[in-house]
Amino acid sequence: MTKITVAKGDGIGPEIMDATLDIILAAGAKIEIEEIEVGEKVYLQGNTSGISTDSWDIIRRNKVFLKAPITTPQGGGYKSLNVTTRKFLGLYANVRPCKSLSPFVQTKHPIMDIVIIRENEEDLYAGIEHQQTDEVVQCLKLISRPGCEKIVRYAFEYARQYGRKKVTCFTKDNIMKQTDGLFHQVFDEIAREYPEIENEHWIIDIGAAKMADTPEAFDVIVMPNLYGDVLSDVAAQIAGSVGLAGSANIGEECAMFEAIHGSAPRRAGQNLANPSGLLQGALMMLTHIGQSEVAEKVQNAWLKTIEAGIHTYDIYKEGTSKQKVGTKEFAKAVIANLGNKPNTLKSVSYAKNTTLNLPKYQRRPAAQKSLVGVDVFVHWAGNNPDHLAEMVKKIENKNVKLSMITNRGIKVYPDGFKETFCTDHWRCRFKPVDNKTISKNDIIEVLSNAMVENIDAIKTENLYSFDGKDGYSLGQGQ
Repeated sequence: MTKITVAKGDGIGPEIMDATLDIILAAGAKIEIEEIEVGEKVYLQGNTSGISTDSWDIIRRNKVFLKAPITTPQGGGYKSLNVTTRKFLGLYANVRPCKSLSPFVQTKHPIMDIVIIRENEEDLYAGIEHQQTDEVVQCLKLISRPGCEKIVRYAFEYARQYGRKKVTCFTKDNIMKQTDGLFHQVFDEIAREYPEIENEHWIIDIGAAKMADTPEAFDVIVMPNLYGDVLSDVAAQIAGSVGLAGSANIGEECAMFEAIHGSAPRRAGQNLANPSGLLQGALMMLTHIGQSEVAEKVQNAWLKTIEAGIHTYDIYKEGTSKQKVGTKEFAKAVIANLGNKPNTLKSVSYAKNTTLNLPKYQRRPAAQKSLVGVDVFVHWAGNNPDHLAEMVKKIENKNVKLSMITNRGIKVYPDGFKETFCTDHWRCRFKPVDNKTISKNDIIEVLSNAMVENIDAIKTENLYSFDGKDGYSLGQGQ
């Protein structure tokens, strides 16, 4: 018996959770349920995170969390509970299987069967943003080696456990050579440990186009957070419906399982909602806690029900569907099919008593780190880079000199183009004179000089090399 935490959520959440629990308990799931309240009611009680301290304690104690959709009130500084939960609990892997159910659910991709594995904690979702000038705001994209290694290894281990033949990596490392470049580099390193599994890399834009057009070309796709967020919804929709997709969020200590759709408050309390998305999340939960035989029985019954044309309103289609049913009736139909397997759709068979081999991250020996320059970001309302360069050269010292100025990443000094449009946000790069060493005191002196010259230095980024390799980007045009 495994104790799990359950939150019935908002909108249609209570209805689809009740249906989901009815199904898996009827199939023999050995679970003990501890229910908590999260979401809109908690938000409106004055808790901006949507969850109480006591509820956190219960989730952390039980380790397994099955959550229905919740409503986050708009405005007022309310935080997304989904994002908060993933980060606080270290749920680094988001797993979304997307398989078509053709011809019983309409899709243009009848043989689609892919799994998207999305990094879940970092990238732009670190949420570190600043307004720096009148015209420019920034969002920091953070990619770490531990984050890359954990998610890429998870993708290959998932492929191995579920008999998948290929893992594909999507990045944009032709542009973001440091951040996405690290993700791609780690992918190549770890892929070599799995010679039995095919691996490949696609640039995200053409890869996304290929996935939307020919999803059967892919098997398991692993990618950073933002790309994964967007493409997992695209994949679910082109497979048939976002409403049919479940999601697992896996960490080293805890795991959360959910539907990927929202709380649909307009459909609440009407016995209309399709519980399939949450049910799919619950089946991933059962596999995660070692009850794969129950998950297999339910999945085959669910497929049999879909195949029989017993459909809720969202996927009901005249000529294909046989019976339009409500939430409760759909659950009863799945329960009635327990022990049966589909005839046309492919039945499932899950590996028994297997776990993913996911060793904890081991930090590598530190590289030889050398300070080789500094980027000083300047707020200046002018538009002639040559004029700015004349001003900025006054803050040089004997060890560091201005080497270039960029605006929105494009080099504008020296040898810039007059046609380049510039904002009021300028990156001024200082490099050592004659390859001499520099110190942080040199940076402090440059910034002190900027104050004397009334130059508004809004941010600095130190430039380092690691084992002799530059750890920073050049300006476009360099």
